[in-house]
Amino acid sequence: MGYWLEMSSGDMRSVVRLLTAVERTERQERTLARIRTECERTDARFREQDVDLDVSITRALDELIDGRPSTGLCPAYSYAFYQVVAAHFRDPTDLGTWRRPSSFHALDDELARYGVPSGLLPGTFLFSGPPVRLPHPGDAVPAIGTLPVQRAAELADAYDAVLDRIDPGFRSAAGRFAEVMRFEAREWESTRERGGRADTLLFWFH
Repeated sequence: MGYWLEMSSGDMRSVVRLLTAVERTERQERTLARIRTECERTDARFREQDVDLDVSITRALDELIDGRPSTGLCPAYSYAFYQVVAAHFRDPTDLGTWRRPSSFHALDDELARYGVPSGLLPGTFLFSGPPVRLPHPGDAVPAIGTLPVQRAAELADAYDAVLDRIDPGFRSAAGRFAEVMRFEAREWESTRERGGRADTLLFWFH
């Protein structure tokens, strides 16, 4: 069994504005309708798989919008938040399948051994949590993490600098992180010149 890791980039401020709006604009209402449809589809898929989250993802979305979650422990809110993000961010980049969340600890230790700063270690930003308060999922998965997109180039430089020195068993994973971060850094610079507002990299481990 493995877990998927995905990454996407976008303007987190627009996500927070939708979740906290007292009166939503017509555009926000249309976006929310699309999000609710995706939540309903995920609920249907989970029902087919006999997965019971206690609170449906659709209900969790409504409770997040209202600012009144009915429980402090349920993964449905993480799934609902992810759908809100997905409606505002670029299509996700696949960062592969991992056996378990603890898989990143050994990679962290290896990168730290060669001087990569703690804030740029995968285990630090992958599981840092969402930028808004959500009920705890109750388990290690699904997990949400964020990293400011302006740090993407810094991360790519740090990993590239140690790639030929770390244990060969970690090079593929570290190289993949460096590759996608280098791409995100270029995209951020390019879109910023055109007035883009992307500010966050979101990681979704599920």
